[in-house]
Amino acid sequence: MPRPMKWRNVCSLPKNNQFGPLSKETDEKCLIVMTVEEYESIRLIDLMDFKQEDCAEQMNIARTSVQSIYSSARKKLADALVNGKRLTIEGGRYILCNRGNNFRNKEMCHKCRREENV
Repeated sequence: MPRPMKWRNVCSLPKNNQFGPLSKETDEKCLIVMTVEEYESIRLIDLMDFKQEDCAEQMNIARTSVQSIYSSARKKLADALVNGKRLTIEGGRYILCNRGNNFRNKEMCHKCRREENV
């Protein structure tokens, strides 16, 4: 029996969850779905300059899991950009950060440097 999947800590949902080409209509074959935890890995590693180890600690998962999630997210981004596909961010197994109230570690939001206006 496989181990149950852990819920991932996510401190920021995307302000926009759909991206794609403006020049043409896209059908369901041209739709890529990125999970919220894949989005969070891109946000933490690429935008906030976290190392994978720091991202893993922040999301409360193993570094190897972050590596897999991040790799999947980068492939989806590349496919959307290069092949002109629509990208939608939705779903996944995550717990949304609420100023540390949902976590055992009350310093969670300070560690992710979440902005007050988010």
